[in-house]
Amino acid sequence: MGRGNGRGGSSGSKDESGRPTMTDIARIAGVSQSSVSLVLNQMSGSRISSETQMKVREAAHKIGYKLPGVRHDPPRTDVVEKDTIAFIVDEISTSPHPVVSLDGARDYAFEQGFVVSAHATRSNPDLEEAVLKAVLRDPALVGVIYATIFTRKVHVPPQLKNIPTVLLNCYAEPRQHMAIIPGEVAGGFSATAHLTSLGHRRIGFINGEPWMDAAVDRLKGYKQALATVDVAFDETLVRDGDWLPLRGYEAGLDLLSMANPPTAIFCGNDLMAIGVMEAVAEKGLRVPEDISVMGYDDQELARYTHPPLSTLVLPNYEMGQKAAETLIDMAVHAKKIRPMTLKVDGPLVIRSSTAANLR
Repeated sequence: MGRGNGRGGSSGSKDESGRPTMTDIARIAGVSQSSVSLVLNQMSGSRISSETQMKVREAAHKIGYKLPGVRHDPPRTDVVEKDTIAFIVDEISTSPHPVVSLDGARDYAFEQGFVVSAHATRSNPDLEEAVLKAVLRDPALVGVIYATIFTRKVHVPPQLKNIPTVLLNCYAEPRQHMAIIPGEVAGGFSATAHLTSLGHRRIGFINGEPWMDAAVDRLKGYKQALATVDVAFDETLVRDGDWLPLRGYEAGLDLLSMANPPTAIFCGNDLMAIGVMEAVAEKGLRVPEDISVMGYDDQELARYTHPPLSTLVLPNYEMGQKAAETLIDMAVHAKKIRPMTLKVDGPLVIRSSTAANLR
């Protein structure tokens, strides 16, 4: 899960050069970023239907997306050709998010003539030390993308002090490292503003675990969006969650049982939103006729709920691309990049679970 003042990043629809992105294709074709990557990279055995493949290719052609895979010879930087980027992440198998970021880094790097090696440390200090030792022995190493499964502050290993390093989905002490993170305040704002634009003023919010950066920043965005339409923040409409469907269901029942229940519920991720939709059905209500439900993340399952879930994209793929681009600019092209935290915003995906407030 990604996790500021989110206004500092890109719009999420095109990168800074104005080029179409895989997020654009996913939105147009109505599929996930992972599916787009699998189709455009012609991954064998992906079990994606021919209809979906056709949608993806037509969407890519429509917006002029340049298919990945055209390698360019990188400039020679040493007697040994440096062509490897190490992607080091604390966890990769328990969530789809770091995998999509890895896809973005790998695709961009390959287009530029580099390959990405992935290493999961499981937050084990001994394993991380062994990974770093192996990575730094590689004479072909260009640099390191140091990533985390959820957005948090990290202590960058001292072994990387003299190695070009970009932080992905994490950050360190200010002005010491280039960091790429999601614009979570902007995301919380956009999701809530979508609901206020539909006339909702009493909006419940089921957040994630309150200690996490993502939850803190999405709550900030929620509050800011309410303030822009002169709606006072009401803490009785906010529930802490744990990112899982059961808690979404429980918190949803709680909100719907209020004497004056909300007309819309914004959930901190799609899994909790699914739980809320179950709670709505149990109450004998309908989505979106009686209550609108908004998710966050745009996971694959958001397309298959009944009705399909409105949500906000967590721009993992674009973050991975930007991390690889920044690292190559620093390490290969010798660009002087001032260390900063760059926030990448994701676009809204409006489906059928949100509608105008008729109460």
